[in-house]
Amino acid sequence: MGTKTDEIEEQELKIEEGNGIVSSKFGSFCSSPSVVCLAQKLVAEVIGTFFVIFAGCGSVVVNNLYNETVTFPGICVTWGLIVMVMVYSVGHISGAHFNPAVTIAFAIYRHFSYKEVPLYMIAQLLGSTLASATLAVMFDVTPQAYFGTVPSGTDAQSFAMEIIISFLLMFVISGVATDSRAIGELAGIAVGMTIMLLVFVAGPISGASMNPARSLGPALVKHNFKGIWVYIIGPPIGTITGGFAYNLIRFTDKPLRELTKSSSFLRSMTRR
Repeated sequence: MGTKTDEIEEQELKIEEGNGIVSSKFGSFCSSPSVVCLAQKLVAEVIGTFFVIFAGCGSVVVNNLYNETVTFPGICVTWGLIVMVMVYSVGHISGAHFNPAVTIAFAIYRHFSYKEVPLYMIAQLLGSTLASATLAVMFDVTPQAYFGTVPSGTDAQSFAMEIIISFLLMFVISGVATDSRAIGELAGIAVGMTIMLLVFVAGPISGASMNPARSLGPALVKHNFKGIWVYIIGPPIGTITGGFAYNLIRFTDKPLRELTKSSSFLRSMTRR
């Protein structure tokens, strides 16, 4: 038989153990691999999107404010290079989306978790807004030097252009980043060069956004929402259809060398 003092000590010990369990559960949640990994991905998306917008839009600002020293080809090359650099920098951490339209397309075709889509989109918009705000503080951005995207012709023309170029962008991304038969090490170069080419073609018409975050960040900072619907709706339509087109022609995930060893594959080829 224990004394009353012993019973009180046992009760206090149980209370302390219970508090320890609660704090342990909370601590384990915050330090669980999945939560830490997601936090790292989101930080990588913020940083990656920040520097993509800072460098790309920064080249536009510098070109407009300093007598076109960068030149239009220079702007195109800058966009392609910064995307390539950031893909190689954080692609192995977050996947290097930097683009809500790409994130949505990845989720639809089961290359990405639906649960992480809203968080990724918030991170991308945050990175774009911070970069735009930084440029606005550093430079006296006049309306003529605006670094956002505004349709130069009709909204319908820019809308069609954004769908087409976003289609091609996602088609290339699907080919180099989701197909196991592709050479993954070349993904950054392929995506960067694709963006450079598309800015050459569509830059004078729609601004070649291909990215709702790229357009929304400058629009929020400089309060210029002209034709903004084009850049919110157009790119997701393009990336979804571009991803669908690639998945339509990708009939297998097996490497090509394994397919050619199959006798059934050879027979099917000889029948054609």
